[in-house]
Amino acid sequence: MDLFEYAREQNREKESPLASRLRPETLEEVVGQQHIIGKDKLLYRAIKADKLGSLIFYGPPGTGKTTLARVIAHTTKAVFTQINATVAGKKDMEDVVRQAKERRGMYGQKTILFVDEIHRFNKGQQDYLLPFVEDGTITLIGATTENPYFEVNGALISRSSIFELHPLDKEDVKELIRRAVYDEKKGMGSYDAVIDEDALEFLADVAGGDARNALNAVELGVLTTERSADGKIHLTLPVASECIQKRVVRYDKTGDNHYDTISAFIKSMRGSDPDAAVYYLAKMLYAGEDVKFIARRIMICASEDVGNADPMALTVAVSAAQAVERIGMPEAQIILSQAVLYVATAPKSNSAVNAISAAMDNVGRYKTTVPAHLQDAHYKGAKNLGHGTGYKYAHDYPNHYVQQQYLPDEIRDASFYEPGDQGYEERIRERMRRLREGM
Repeated sequence: MDLFEYAREQNREKESPLASRLRPETLEEVVGQQHIIGKDKLLYRAIKADKLGSLIFYGPPGTGKTTLARVIAHTTKAVFTQINATVAGKKDMEDVVRQAKERRGMYGQKTILFVDEIHRFNKGQQDYLLPFVEDGTITLIGATTENPYFEVNGALISRSSIFELHPLDKEDVKELIRRAVYDEKKGMGSYDAVIDEDALEFLADVAGGDARNALNAVELGVLTTERSADGKIHLTLPVASECIQKRVVRYDKTGDNHYDTISAFIKSMRGSDPDAAVYYLAKMLYAGEDVKFIARRIMICASEDVGNADPMALTVAVSAAQAVERIGMPEAQIILSQAVLYVATAPKSNSAVNAISAAMDNVGRYKTTVPAHLQDAHYKGAKNLGHGTGYKYAHDYPNHYVQQQYLPDEIRDASFYEPGDQGYEERIRERMRRLREGM
């Protein structure tokens, strides 16, 4: 590279987006994703040893898939080549393979091919790479926002290690924002900007684990905000809100308004008002509330306030909780909305919480002994102690039911579960009545 080429490269680097300039070049600079690049983890050791096999990085936008590929590019002794599946055609892949064969044959040098958005390749394009991955001509690193088990050919999956990247934690995003504002080498430090603490908190919240969102807002804020009387560029909360196009909602996640909003959210679901429930959901999401926290509250409400009046409510809530962790925002809001609306419109019963509360109170007040006929009889000598003697096996009787004492003698007449008269629980109540009356 001559002097002019070097100058052009330096200018390109300066003019590239902040999110690109801040990408780390070593593992030690990477923020987040410690579940896969912690010092005791396989990927960390493989990158450090330069002993990588084919990899697929899977996760939401802005979580560091390309960043990890860039770290590998700066670490490996292999030639690192990058293509984007949205624009690359078969000729691009043929050129990469041809050059990889030449390097391998002439110099014994390996080639790593990084394919960004690999899910955009069709089956034929993915199939083309397969034999060259298999024979070691190239080591493939794919990055995708889609579940690779659905979007990437099974043959490539079987020859690759899959690493799932998670949305960045709030503290991780804050660390990246600080680097962006104050780092003079890669960030905007030379602009003499400062960011207020509430603006930092706001950007880290609304970024939703996507570092690129926050960094783009910082860059826009620094470049478009006039200097104050002290000569500095101040990134205030209003500036941050304007730059990320998010209105500041009065919602302190550690203060009273947080608890007021979540209380209204739960009470709206309990009160069968789907409009209010989805409104408070939207308010929390808009303010950057943790989707996992919201999902936990929906699961609790599904059991506490719906219960067996509609047993599917808990199934829907649990499925939603699992789905939002896999998918992330913004699509997760649709899944949460579905779960909220299901729970809000389901028939209601609090009999499950009443039953366990009454039983816990009883356990605290009485000392009891398990009746002898219910005690474990699966060991030698149990019969001599009378354990299990007289037990009636319910499946041997009509309707798989037989009347016998199950509660301890001390509380034999206690009653804890009172089925309600809504939804499926009405059927439970009727069945229990018929069983107790001898059908």
